[in-house]
Amino acid sequence: MQGKNRNIAFIMIGIGLFMLLGDWISFLTIAALILFFIGLDQIRKRGNTRRGYMLFVIGGILMLLDHFTLLLGIILISLGLFYAKSKKEQRDERYIQKQNLMSSLKWDREPWVLRNMSLWHVVGEVNLDLSLAIMEEKECTVVLQGALGDIDVSIPDDIGLELEANVVLGQINFNHDKEAGFMNKRVWKSPHYDLCDQKVKLVISYIVGDIDIRIN
Repeated sequence: MQGKNRNIAFIMIGIGLFMLLGDWISFLTIAALILFFIGLDQIRKRGNTRRGYMLFVIGGILMLLDHFTLLLGIILISLGLFYAKSKKEQRDERYIQKQNLMSSLKWDREPWVLRNMSLWHVVGEVNLDLSLAIMEEKECTVVLQGALGDIDVSIPDDIGLELEANVVLGQINFNHDKEAGFMNKRVWKSPHYDLCDQKVKLVISYIVGDIDIRIN
């Protein structure tokens, strides 16, 4: 009942904003913002990640219909920041760099080779289990960026981790310590990082995202 009342409140606020700002903001924009707020509520307070991100996607489609140029600009800015971040973070010029509109990486079921790499996508799902990774070098840098992402990374505690994770809207769950909302950032480095034989620097940045990092 309480959740129903909260959703009604969001709808009333949206209608009120539309009445006040109707000359500048269209109905589709208000509807998209309402869906974003409800989706955030589903993720933050109810833990319903799938439904929350479904609402984000629907809201994004409505924004796309109403503000295609704006969204295209945001995507281009994200891509430009990706190129700049990759050049800054990657020390080895031979690193792998890929850009996709949509991608799904599920490297959590069988052994795979971990290389220095930078990946960008508009919408992407990434599942990495570093306990199955065969590292090409003693220290690897992985850059993951995009507009909308669902990131799940599992790291064994014998691999040194340097983490920098940013999300404008969404949540970061690091070892079951969850932060959700706007402008979330998590920076962490293994206490024994310098002593580890194998090291990974993980740089993650999304506009809307669900980032889950676990150290086993």
